[in-house]
Amino acid sequence: MFLKPQTNKAAPKHTADPALQPWVEKYRPKTIDDVSSQEHIVAVLQKTLTSTNLPHMLFYGPPGSGKTSTILALSRQLFGPDNFRNRVLELNASDERGITIVREKIKNFARQTPRAEAVASDGKSYPCPPYKIIILDEADSMTQDAQSALRRIMETYARITRFCLVCNYVTRIIEPLASRCSKFRFKPLDSSATALRLQHIASTENVPVAPIVIDTLITVSGGDLRRAITYLQSASRLSSSTNPPTEITASDIQEIAGVVPDDVVNAFGRVLGVEILGNDDDMDMDDEKRRQKGFDAVRANVKELMREGYSAAQLLSQLHDIVILHPTLNAKQKALCAMAFAEADKALCDGADEELQILEVGLKAHKALL
Repeated sequence: MFLKPQTNKAAPKHTADPALQPWVEKYRPKTIDDVSSQEHIVAVLQKTLTSTNLPHMLFYGPPGSGKTSTILALSRQLFGPDNFRNRVLELNASDERGITIVREKIKNFARQTPRAEAVASDGKSYPCPPYKIIILDEADSMTQDAQSALRRIMETYARITRFCLVCNYVTRIIEPLASRCSKFRFKPLDSSATALRLQHIASTENVPVAPIVIDTLITVSGGDLRRAITYLQSASRLSSSTNPPTEITASDIQEIAGVVPDDVVNAFGRVLGVEILGNDDDMDMDDEKRRQKGFDAVRANVKELMREGYSAAQLLSQLHDIVILHPTLNAKQKALCAMAFAEADKALCDGADEELQILEVGLKAHKALL
């Protein structure tokens, strides 16, 4: 009476639409040769492809420098697309960081002996060495107990399992764990490599971008290529949402990144008494009058900034760069301003009122720069 439902065995596998895929994933390096600005690390890992003798590894460096992309690309080159799921376990240790995960999920995967694999479906030959790889992303977020429990597992199952710890701060990895790994330091991406990558993505996606837009992306991302690509995709969607599509501008990038526009920061700096070099045309009589009024001008400018909803921490960061890197201010002026910035930053971290802290910084900086 009860018939089993028929299943379509020939149903196609689910694949993500490239048009809906985040560019960060879409343009993630497929091989380690595609990794940018990490020549030394790439050269070392190339040798592991030929020898298939991979040690436990510890990748550390700033965000967006290619740590996770590198180990994923290496794993795909070692095992191929068919064996990747069976041979690689990727965990984000910032979410799964307790000792329970180490004792259960990681240990159970590490103790399984790799199966004999069939020939790859794409017709290519892969080294497919006789071990598995466990990738622990954000490993510096793991608890001390979890890191301690991981030591014994790394030793016990070293013959059939290799570990790759990925972190931003190597000092947060306990020394017994770090000593079991070969360390690879990822450098921040230089501007030229970042610009080339962004231009390649923009040209592939048919998104026209001016050189000043690329420079703005590099500046606001702070060397984080992942963040720069995300900002570029967001700006592309914003520009294409209008009819007809508008051109991406540097101000669009700053708006998406939550950065205070340069003209707003420069205007506030002029009120405090900072001479903005190369912007003489922008310094109108209103700015000159406000600078001479002292307290009233600073308070009015701070109120205007807060009404616009700009982040106090971001404003402090950009104002800090203008003052500290200024070529004509003397060391004493910079030191007094830096102290005011530091005190306000500490107060903001403790939950102080943003408007009052920016006002206090403005008054102290105005007094120091008179």
